[in-house]
Amino acid sequence: AVARQQEQRDVSEARNFSLDQEDPELPQIKEEQEEPCTSQDVDQLVVKQETEGIIIFMVAPTYEESEPELDSERLLSYSSPEPESRDQQDNFPVSESQRKTDTSKKFVKCEICGKTFEYRSKLTRHMRVHTGEKPHSCSTCGKRFSLMINLKTHMRIHTGEKPYSCGICGKEFRDQSTFKKHMTVHTGEKPYSCSTCGKSFSQKPTLERHQRSHTGEKLHSCGTCGREFSQMINLKTHMRIHTGEKPHSCGTCGKRFSQMANLKTHMRIHTGEKPHSCNTCGKRFSHMITLKTHMQNHTGDKPHSCSTCGKRFSRMIHLKTHIRTHTGERPHSCSTCGKRFSQKSTLETHVRIHTGEKPHSCAMCGKRFSQMPNLKRHMGIHTG
Repeated sequence: AVARQQEQRDVSEARNFSLDQEDPELPQIKEEQEEPCTSQDVDQLVVKQETEGIIIFMVAPTYEESEPELDSERLLSYSSPEPESRDQQDNFPVSESQRKTDTSKKFVKCEICGKTFEYRSKLTRHMRVHTGEKPHSCSTCGKRFSLMINLKTHMRIHTGEKPYSCGICGKEFRDQSTFKKHMTVHTGEKPYSCSTCGKSFSQKPTLERHQRSHTGEKLHSCGTCGREFSQMINLKTHMRIHTGEKPHSCGTCGKRFSQMANLKTHMRIHTGEKPHSCNTCGKRFSHMITLKTHMQNHTGDKPHSCSTCGKRFSRMIHLKTHIRTHTGERPHSCSTCGKRFSQKSTLETHVRIHTGEKPHSCAMCGKRFSQMPNLKRHMGIHTG
């Protein structure tokens, strides 16, 4: 009994030390009136306290379950006279009922989404999800963040720091989450599978984006034209149509592109790469769309038809040019004489009258011509 009393005195002294160090200016939590309870009710005691937008639950264990030990982290959070950071200054003060149940487990609950937290500081940071508050700003570019850890990670963009390195390939990363995602490339792990088609993915966000292909859900809409997209990356790429932004430039000729895929396709002009080949004749092409158009020569497919006369074409560009014969549209004009043409190729041929250019030469006698039909007629002289 004497030892038991001594332990209780030690706990009381430590508790009083913690409470003596409280910041007197911190707002006190409004406390509901408590009714006295018997010792038999202690193991079921739940004290509910309410404050602005927050519910605090305190569950007191039985005497046999509790140990006369103090949580050092809570002692520090309550006794620190000057919080080290904004995130730490929101630790809630201890009310009279909390002093009586110092060894109890305390939880604070977000009344918006119902999520619970052990510490008020964690709830305060969580509330920024709902309020949109971003108290931490980058001194270099001004971008703002809700959490200091996110600002520190962002700063590595400016400093170039990449503290996470892959032990297999040596690739370095700015943040741990990207590093962990990268490691699945080496392990081949794909723990996330689609419940609809069974396809597996190494990352959960990739699975979530994939699932929208089944549901047709489009969460992201363009504020300019209203077009909707299932993925944010597609919306960002689309926005460049309105802004004219072309962030990807060719290192050889300097031409700029809005999409990386278009730059990669363009680079084949310089490298001569032709990765797409025709299964029928073996001819190779640098662009898939060019191969598809070429394949129509073998299949005879003409999917594009004129709504006026019904004539069909293998390529949309040919249909558009044909339609001008019905509309009379002549969008291409000669800058020298003003004559107008429905087709750009016809304008280019016409311009040679002014420039004197004759790009087509006879292989037999060397005579040159401005137009290919004239060369073909001339070749009849040699062939008889």
